Amino acid sequence: MSMRSAVALFLTVLLVGLAAAQEFPSKPVRIVVPWPPSGNVDITARTVAPAFGEALGQSVIVENRAGAAGSIGSAAVAKSAPDGYTLLLGSSGTLTAGPAVWKNRHYDPVKDFVAVGGIQSVPIVLTAAPKTPVSTYAEFVSLAKSRQISIASAGSGSSNHLAIELLMRMANLKLLHVPYKGSGPALTDLLGSQVESMMDQLTASIGHIRDGRIKAIAISSSRRSPLLPNVPTLDEAGVKGYEATTFTGLFAPAGTSRNALEKLHAALRKALANESVRGRFGGMGVEIMDLGQAEFAAYVRADYDKWLKVAREGNIVVE
Repeated sequence: MSMRSAVALFLTVLLVGLAAAQEFPSKPVRIVVPWPPSGNVDITARTVAPAFGEALGQSVIVENRAGAAGSIGSAAVAKSAPDGYTLLLGSSGTLTAGPAVWKNRHYDPVKDFVAVGGIQSVPIVLTAAPKTPVSTYAEFVSLAKSRQISIASAGSGSSNHLAIELLMRMANLKLLHVPYKGSGPALTDLLGSQVESMMDQLTASIGHIRDGRIKAIAISSSRRSPLLPNVPTLDEAGVKGYEATTFTGLFAPAGTSRNALEKLHAALRKALANESVRGRFGGMGVEIMDLGQAEFAAYVRADYDKWLKVAREGNIVVE
């Protein structure tokens, strides 16, 4: 092959490669939700997906791959091709709080993923079932001191499980933790009084609270939610210094190209600026995370370090 032909071939390959890079996305993008339908992460994905797809110029498919406290779906994304077409709707349960307490990990939350962008942060609400004879935090404590109360979470190692562990430590309570395979199944049993109480993201519980089907006892954030102005924070209720909020965001497998990440991040920001999306999130009591990609990545790392400290200090390990 002559020098001229070699150069021409090189330039052709280079241009084809550049064109391919610039054409992302050229097919549908899949968002994996590692939890069952109806929980906070699933609701978040389905709220943002249509506007995200519109901003990308491609359809966005939401796929539920539940099991093992979110680790099955998360591990599947970690092992996916880093081409930008398979994303994880990650949360504190799968990327910070959960991995901080798991004895065995199926993936490394720091090394196996790269942050695309944050979506929202949301407080956790302590609720009681219809037949549980409490309506205030003081009554909840009184009942818990007289006998053990069962309390549901989305699964062992989930963010609301860690919030329960933190509450038991800080409030000196002994509660019977009942882990479920996601918030949806746990809420079903709470509504039927098969479990007495629950700690869960406000997004998944707010509709049932508004309908009077479950009772809001206290909220985990540092300030009250505008959606539940009469519900005190746990700090106000006497658990001084208590705070446990969760986040959700999009993550891609490590090694995803900068070009794809930038396009995904820009599309996510555009989707979160959509008035309809902002209105729906506002109605669910969540705060949209208006952070740059690097800022969100730093936020996730800081949250992971925080929960690692809590887990070590409390010797909390989940099999």
